[in-house]
Amino acid sequence: MSATLGALLRLMEPDWSITLVERLDGAAAESSDPWNNAGTGHSALCELNYTPQQSDGSVDITKAVGVNEQWQVSRQFWAYAVENGVLGDPRSFINPIPHVSFVHGRDNVDYLKRRHEALAGNPLFRSSEFIDDEAEFARRLPLMAEKRDFSEPVAINWTDEGTDVDFGSLSRQLLGYGAQRGMTTLFGHEVRDLRQQSDGSWTVKITNRRTGQNRKLDAKFVFVGAGGGALNLLQKAGMKEAKGFGGFPVSGKFLRSDKPHLTAQHQAKVYGLPPVGAPPMSVPHLDTRMINGKPWLLFGPFAGWSPKFLKQGDILDLPESITLTNFASIVNVGLTQWSLLQYLVGQLMLSDAERIGALREFAPSAIDPDWELNVAGQRVQVICGSKGKGVLNFGTTVLASADGRIAGLLGASPGASIAVPAMLDVMERCFAEHFSSWLPRLKEMVPSLGTELAKEPELFDEVWAWGSKALKLDKSADLTPAG
Repeated sequence: MSATLGALLRLMEPDWSITLVERLDGAAAESSDPWNNAGTGHSALCELNYTPQQSDGSVDITKAVGVNEQWQVSRQFWAYAVENGVLGDPRSFINPIPHVSFVHGRDNVDYLKRRHEALAGNPLFRSSEFIDDEAEFARRLPLMAEKRDFSEPVAINWTDEGTDVDFGSLSRQLLGYGAQRGMTTLFGHEVRDLRQQSDGSWTVKITNRRTGQNRKLDAKFVFVGAGGGALNLLQKAGMKEAKGFGGFPVSGKFLRSDKPHLTAQHQAKVYGLPPVGAPPMSVPHLDTRMINGKPWLLFGPFAGWSPKFLKQGDILDLPESITLTNFASIVNVGLTQWSLLQYLVGQLMLSDAERIGALREFAPSAIDPDWELNVAGQRVQVICGSKGKGVLNFGTTVLASADGRIAGLLGASPGASIAVPAMLDVMERCFAEHFSSWLPRLKEMVPSLGTELAKEPELFDEVWAWGSKALKLDKSADLTPAG
C-alpha cells in the first residue's frame, strides 16, 4: 500500500518531498514478501467466501463483484506502469494462473453450480466454467485427480483469467521508481511516536535501529502502511477515527513443495470451502506460485498464534494495543467468537501428519517427504464496533482523519490486490484540493476510473485486452519466468 501511494504521488507531483520510513533493512520483507502471503491476485474468481449462500438458496455475488471491480483498477494501473517505465518486465511480478473453486459432496456441487449461474451473467465473470465431469477434472487438475475416489461428486469453477502476484517484487519496483526520482528512503528506522502540531502538520519521532540514533521528521501528511503494526501507530498518533478499533493477530502456515513431478501436475490456484464453523480466513487452497523465478506449490493456510502484530514484531504488540476505547469490543469478540477460538486451538494442536491429511483432501496422493512447513506472515484481523459490541472484520479497512492529514490501513484480504483503488481513495480524501486537477492524469492510468465495468461491458473488453497485452497475460502466455 505504501509503495503504491508513494508511486502515485510521485507521478502526480514530481516535486513533492516524500520520505519512506521502514523498520526492516529491506523493502517489502513483511506481509508483502511472497513467502508471507498467498500471492493470489484477489479478483473473487475463486474465493467462495465472497459468494455466500443465502437462507433461500440464492447466492449473493455482491462482494465478489465489488472486489473484482477494485482488482480491475489495480490491473489497469500496473499495465500503465509497465508501459511507462514505472515497473519492469511484468513476468517479474505477475504471472497467469487459472483460478479455480473446488467442492465435493452433492450439496456443495449444487451450490457451486448455482454460484456459477449467478456469476455467469456478469461481464467480469463470463469466462468462468462449471465442470463436474471426472475426465475433464483429471485433465485440468491431474495432481488432484490422482488416487481420488470419484464415487463422491466433485465439481470446479474454472477461469483462465486468474493471476499469481509476487507483491514483494511489485513493491520493491514501485519503491525503486520513487527513490530514483527523489524519494528519501530510511531503512532500519522505526517510528516511535507521532505528534500533531497546532498547524495540523506532524512531527514523527524515529530511531535508527542499527545505531540507536533518534531524530525527528516534519510532515504535512502521514500514511501509516505498516501492516499489522499500523494499529499501534495510529493509536500513538491519537487518531480519533482509530479509536474503538482493536486487532486480533493470527499467523499463517503453509505446506510447500518445489518437487518437479508435483509442480508439473498442478498449475492453478484452487480454493475450497472452509471447514464447518471455521472463519473465512481459513479457506483451504492449493496454489501454484512463481517465487524468485521458480514454480512452487503451497497448501494451507494452517493457523498459528502469536501476540505479535508483525512476523518480526514484538510480543507486547497485542497488549499494548488494548486501550480503554477498544477493551470492551475486544472482550466481546473473545466471548462471542467461540468458533474462531475452537478453530485456533484445533489448528495449534495439529501434527505434521494431520496437515498432510488435510492436504490429501485436495491431493489424495500427497506423501510427507514431498512437503515442508513454511511459517508465513502475521495477519491482524480488525475488531471494530461501538458500545462494547465488537465485530471481527475479515476485510481491508482504510482510515483517514477528518482533516486529511493522516491515513492508515488495517485488515487483511483482499489487501494488496486492491492497493491501487485503496490508495486512490486515500488521495481523494486526504488531498481533496488537488484531486480534481489530478483526475485527468489518473484516468490515463486507469481508464475505467469512476465507472462500474460490470455495467459497461464494451469498456471492460477494451481495458481487459489492453491490460492482458501490457502485462503479458493473454492466452498465449505461459509460466516461463522473467530473466
